[in-house]
Amino acid sequence: MEKLLSAAPAHTSVPDRFVLPPELRPSPRASSGSASLPVIDLGRRRDEVRRAIVNACRDLGFFQVVNHGVSEQAIRDMEAVCEEFFKLPAADKMAYYSEDTCMPNRVFSGDMFGDKGYWRDCLRLACSIPVGDTSKAWPEKPQRLREVAEKFAVQTRGVGMELLRLLCEGMELRPDYFEGAITGGGLAIKVNHYPPSPDPSLTLGIKPHRDKNLIALLLAGSVPGLEVAYKGEWIGVEPVAPDALSVNFGRLLEVISRHYLLPHPTGRAHGQNSCLRL
Repeated sequence: MEKLLSAAPAHTSVPDRFVLPPELRPSPRASSGSASLPVIDLGRRRDEVRRAIVNACRDLGFFQVVNHGVSEQAIRDMEAVCEEFFKLPAADKMAYYSEDTCMPNRVFSGDMFGDKGYWRDCLRLACSIPVGDTSKAWPEKPQRLREVAEKFAVQTRGVGMELLRLLCEGMELRPDYFEGAITGGGLAIKVNHYPPSPDPSLTLGIKPHRDKNLIALLLAGSVPGLEVAYKGEWIGVEPVAPDALSVNFGRLLEVISRHYLLPHPTGRAHGQNSCLRL
């Protein structure tokens, strides 16, 4: 049995180990939930943006940002090189396969829920800040993977740090409160790849979860599937623009900011996305 879904022949039916119990399957209502994520234009006046971020965090904990400053070229290159990676021959991908969660750079298949699996392959890349650390082994193919990923990481990290500064200002903390050791060690990029499923109603790509990190920025792929739990319902997240980023403040930030009653959002996915976490 192939360990990676993307390395296996196309399935004509969902294998039993991926068929989830009915209570864990995608809800048909998710695509038409009763709420939508706030959209914040980072190009507007700073006081407006600051207020919008605080309000979005208190209400939902997820929001989308546009005019964020990550270049279109960096985004398109990242999408293209990740697509190239998952189209590589199985042997090239399996050279970096590992189930060891301590491995900084690896490719693996979906998490398990008991004896049930989730329908995804994931490429995890650890980026040092500043970039250029040669102590970690990167995939050799595609040849431009590291260069493209590091450029994408630098730009998206800049967005994440600016969002944290704006949040600090809104909570009347000093703007550099989250700078230093808490965000200075680097970041992780997770590229989630969901091969076509013969019956998407039976399985999910990622189990419902709460991010443990400080902040996560998600770039939707060509098949969006992110869902956010809100007031007992799952909301399907539709990107408002091809380059929009979905932002999720994680559990670590919730602990630090609990005085301000920021919520603890839950998400799951069955589409395609790249995710950067601080």
